[in-house]
Amino acid sequence: MVPFSRSKRGFQMMTKLQDTEVVCVSRREAVARLMAAGVGMVSMLRGNVARAQLGAPPVVTPPPDPKFPIPASWKTELRKLGPNVFAYIQAGGVGQGSGAGVSNAGVIVGDDHLLVIDTLGQPLLVKAFMTAVRNTIGNKPFGRVVNTHQHSDHVGGNQFFMPAEIVAHPFCRETVIKMAAALPPGAKFEKHGGWADGTEDRRQIVPGTTVTDKLTYYNYNNGTAVEIFHPGVAHTWGDLMVYLPDYKILFAGDIAVFSMTPWTHNGYVTEWLKVLDKIMGMDVETIVPGHGPIGGKKELAEVREYFLILKREARKRFDAGMSPGKAAADIKMGKFDNWIGAERNLLNTFRLYCEFDGTITPIWDMDRLRRAIDEYNAILKARG
Repeated sequence: MVPFSRSKRGFQMMTKLQDTEVVCVSRREAVARLMAAGVGMVSMLRGNVARAQLGAPPVVTPPPDPKFPIPASWKTELRKLGPNVFAYIQAGGVGQGSGAGVSNAGVIVGDDHLLVIDTLGQPLLVKAFMTAVRNTIGNKPFGRVVNTHQHSDHVGGNQFFMPAEIVAHPFCRETVIKMAAALPPGAKFEKHGGWADGTEDRRQIVPGTTVTDKLTYYNYNNGTAVEIFHPGVAHTWGDLMVYLPDYKILFAGDIAVFSMTPWTHNGYVTEWLKVLDKIMGMDVETIVPGHGPIGGKKELAEVREYFLILKREARKRFDAGMSPGKAAADIKMGKFDNWIGAERNLLNTFRLYCEFDGTITPIWDMDRLRRAIDEYNAILKARG
């Protein structure tokens, strides 16, 4: 890993793309790290964050806490949130799969086109989304897409919305450029029931427009403001959110994940908490998460509480000299142990340790993470 200082200059260095690390490793390892950073686990996940990075062993799911309920499942739906504003929520929860790699999307109707927020990751999911849009909204063309971040379950469907304008943060764009370059000639989507039949050509379309700070469109709903902005480093170094102040609606991407365990993946928990505080201070009533059912500030406060507890408990164990794998196995999260995807606590603890020791970057230290997973799994398996 390339260490970064806690100084202002050091943080600015962290906000750059991961090139500083990639040049220090072999081409094969660089591609592996890039794909781990960018793909959002879609092709590697099968209902478990276990395959959170290439070459990693499955992560054991901790047992639920019987003192707390299991979150209810939710169904796929295209829900109207306001005049010409829709959220597409994909099913998840108990009996529906974990929702991992199956993200939500949004649609805002303009005078002559539709704006889409995130493009899902797999062709059959995109087809279902487009069918729901056509059946409910009509046949206006898809004229603009906003990618909230670079993970493949949010950008992998870009090809199906062309020739739309695609808007993203510069970090997202530069990462997607490298993801596109890593695809081999003649690439196909991997066959998987409900996701892809395995015959579909796979291309990675790069965003052509970038937003570093904030961009506002007024060509929707007779001048209604649609604000696209970067709130700071959180789930990734290049998150964007979409805010409709007139309707108090926020499309938060994976900065908000409801009824399931969020995962830091390429994120930075301490900065993420600052972004959550920003959202809590906004005039928002409806929050569309990147995964999970529609919620509001109550659900967002639970995400904040989760990270605060995990950070506090991880810090205690870091200061005591405990390894990240042992720490994650030792930490009890109470009601949060019953959230879908509780095995993500291991990855989240690992990322916190990278914060604490000053080695955090947008890329995982894969060898160190593998050791943490092995240690964590051994402890949980020994418990039965």
